[in-house]
Amino acid sequence: MKKIRVIIADDHGVVRAGLRGLLTAAGLEVVGEAATGQEALTLARMLRPDVMLLDVRMPDKDGLQTLAAIKAEMPDIKVVMLTVYANREYLSRAVAAGAAGYLLKDADPEEIPRVVRAAAEGEMIIDPDLLQSILAHTPAVEKDALSQVDLTQQELRVLKLIALGFNNDAIAQSLVVSRNTVKTHVRHIFEKLGVSDRTQAALWAVRHGLVD
Repeated sequence: MKKIRVIIADDHGVVRAGLRGLLTAAGLEVVGEAATGQEALTLARMLRPDVMLLDVRMPDKDGLQTLAAIKAEMPDIKVVMLTVYANREYLSRAVAAGAAGYLLKDADPEEIPRVVRAAAEGEMIIDPDLLQSILAHTPAVEKDALSQVDLTQQELRVLKLIALGFNNDAIAQSLVVSRNTVKTHVRHIFEKLGVSDRTQAALWAVRHGLVD
């Protein structure tokens, strides 16, 4: 099986070394390290990793600016924000810019490789309740816009479950279909909505009234 390729971006060398050890021990491939936002963006362009672990606060270009630049230019790269700040504004900006996850640095170290793997698989690594609290402050959009994206009824069901934080296995179980069928629906949803990940799809669903 192809190894998941990861870039670590943090301005503290000790943190980068610790993360590299954790990820490598878990069988992930760390292909680069960056100490500034600009270095992270440059490495992303050169190496095209599957996942980037990106600190929020960094010199040169902060993590949220770097996230927005990466997702605008290279939307297939999954970005997990890694921070000491349990800050609603930071999380809201990260979600809006397309972060696949938001992880606090005091998380269980064993959780970090799991989050990276889940992000690489296209899962959304943000607590559903926390995500809903952030999205609840996002301005609503007319529900009539739903008709413009031509989602099937089954795709609408899948999108609602994505917005509620269900992973592909849970969606498959809920709808009594195969995991491969769910993956196909998710791909079609992303294409129709013009988004690149589950977080953006969840944001779209809430803004368009699919989830209260």
